[in-house]
Formats: sequence, structure tokens, C-alpha cells
Amino acid sequence: MKRVILVILLALLVPIATADPLDDANTAYNRGDYAEALRLLRELVEQDNAKAQYNLGVMYATGQGVPQDYAEAVSWYRKAAEQGDANAQFTLGIMYDQSRGVPQDYAEAMRWYRKAAEQDDANAQFTLGIMYDQGKGVPQNFAEAQRWYRKAAEQRHLSAQFKLGYMYYRGRGVPQDYVKAHKWWNLVATAGRASAVAARNDLAELMTPEEIAEAEKLALEWVEKQKNSEP
Repeated sequence: MKRVILVILLALLVPIATADPLDDANTAYNRGDYAEALRLLRELVEQDNAKAQYNLGVMYATGQGVPQDYAEAVSWYRKAAEQGDANAQFTLGIMYDQSRGVPQDYAEAMRWYRKAAEQDDANAQFTLGIMYDQGKGVPQNFAEAQRWYRKAAEQRHLSAQFKLGYMYYRGRGVPQDYVKAHKWWNLVATAGRASAVAARNDLAELMTPEEIAEAEKLALEWVEKQKNSEP
């Protein structure tokens, strides 16, 4: 679990290329010069720069350039989150969810996940779906779970696509529909996820050739729609 959280935090480290000091901090971080990155970030957080606050939180959470300190990380995430930074909101939700630097509080995790999800953060949308699916911090609600999975799935979030396929397969929050389940699992399988390949192939054993053809057609249409929506 610690490794998973570290990967998420590092993946979310904000790449910055708009303002020179922030760009310099990011460059220093990427080359492993954490002391210089910290120096630049500390100057910027004095100006209430939300992205710098978030990045400083990541460095405390991962122990890069400073002793690892989850409580200090939470403090910086909160400053950025309260300024509306979606990455910080999502990550602050993780800290409450996983009891990192704060007592575990699913309701508070939900509050921050929701703020990020409402800004179209796909990771937050997926995680909000998980919370509703499992009844963590809210009453279990499959309809809400599939709604948030769908939002993330439409943004090409593979785990959300897999979960949405499962919701259709089991009829959770949506009418049971093998064609739509196959569609979503096929999209994930095409991306190379072995679990989705197995799920899709097992499901195909329960479907008619016509249903499989329809599912494949829906998947292709979704891909084409995504291509056409690209700038």
C-alpha cells in the first residue's frame, strides 16, 4: 500500500512550465537536486502559490530532500487544496482515506475526493466511485458508484472502465447488460490489461455471436468518438 501511494504521489507531482521559478523548481526536482527544488518552492509558497504548496507536500510525503513527514505533507496539501488545486484535493483525500498524517476519516476523504472529482479529475472520480461502491464514508450506493466510474471511464481511466464493465456484468446500479460489459472490458483488454482480457473472454462464452459483434461495434464507436474529440 505504501508503494502504491508513493507511485500516485510521484505521478501527480505537478509538471510546471508557465512561470520561471516554478519551472526551475521542477527542473531541479527532475534532475534529483532536491535541495534546490526545496529552496525555490519555499520562496514560492511564501507567495501562496498553490502548485508550489502541493509540490512541497509531495516532497514531504515521499521524503525527498527532507525527512518524510506525513503531517507536514498534509499541511501543505491542505493549503493548496483550499485554493482549489484539484491534485491537492485528491491527494488530501488519500491522506484521510489511508490515515497518513491525519486520523483516518472516510467522510473527510469523501469531501476532498468530491471537490477534485467535480473539477473533472479522473483519479478522484474513480476513487469516489470506489467509496460509493464499498460504502466508505457514505451509504453504499451502486447507482452513484457507476455514475462516477462512468465519468472517469469517459476520460480513458482504465480501472474505471474495468469497474464500469463489472457493474454492467453484475447489474449493479445499472440494468445487467453483457453487451455493455463486454464493450468496456474490451477497451481495457485492448490496452493490455490481462485481467480484462480474461474477463472479456469468459463473458464471451455467455454471449451470442450477434451480441459480441454489437459489443465490439460499440467499443469501436467509442474509440472513434474519442479520436474525434481530440484537439
